[in-house]
Amino acid sequence: MIQQAGATGERELRVVLAQLAAAPRDLRANAAAIREVLAAHPDAELAVFPELFLCGYTGERVDELAVTRDDPILAELAAACRELGTAVAFGFAERGGPDASRPDGSVHNALAIIDAEGRLTAVYRKRLLFGAEAEAFAPGDDDVLGTAAGAAIGALICFDIEFPEPARRLALAGAELLVSVAANMAPYLPDHELASRARALDNRLPHVYVNAVGEADGFRFVGGSRAVRADGSVALELGGGEEVAEAVLTVGAAVDPAVDYLRFLR
Repeated sequence: MIQQAGATGERELRVVLAQLAAAPRDLRANAAAIREVLAAHPDAELAVFPELFLCGYTGERVDELAVTRDDPILAELAAACRELGTAVAFGFAERGGPDASRPDGSVHNALAIIDAEGRLTAVYRKRLLFGAEAEAFAPGDDDVLGTAAGAAIGALICFDIEFPEPARRLALAGAELLVSVAANMAPYLPDHELASRARALDNRLPHVYVNAVGEADGFRFVGGSRAVRADGSVALELGGGEEVAEAVLTVGAAVDPAVDYLRFLR
């Protein structure tokens, strides 16, 4: 099942890639950092932050860090989007209900999309968990499209981009922009350099990929965030340290039928 959003027309989108190191286990500090980035980029329409940025990437005691969709801290970020007129996408630990393996309640590695009016338009729960993440988080069930900055956004988290199928399903459902948040660590920088471009080219969709930097839980996060055009070329690429930069991508553009790969699917 996929949560769908309507398509829009061709336009230019100004997006902020916020490649920052999260404060470990400090939701307040990280929420403040999101607000500071929004305030510093008044002309941007969308700002994207790394995987689990709100709490910091970890697989330890994640139940202590998890929040529900109606938590006050998400409401405060929604108010900041509304006040500053910028949409935001960021990773967080979402508290879910009980399931068969977690009768006391599950926690999901999630991506929130809040539009410039302060509406939580999508929450995607990571489906493809990497390594020990499966011990800390419950996988999601659905692909998710959200609407923000005038575009239908296909949500992906880190390991998801290493497979063609998740992005393809989002493209077939009407995504105009792929947004991936990540906590990709050494030695996997080359994997995501290739995958972030491939998912754009596979589906002829622009792709905003924002990775973490710094160290946490024994991992060194490698940055390399990038804005990728629909032809797979790179509009903006960041290095391995903290950096916040803006890129402009075209969304909603018609695809040349000769290279519209989705048209050839059986």
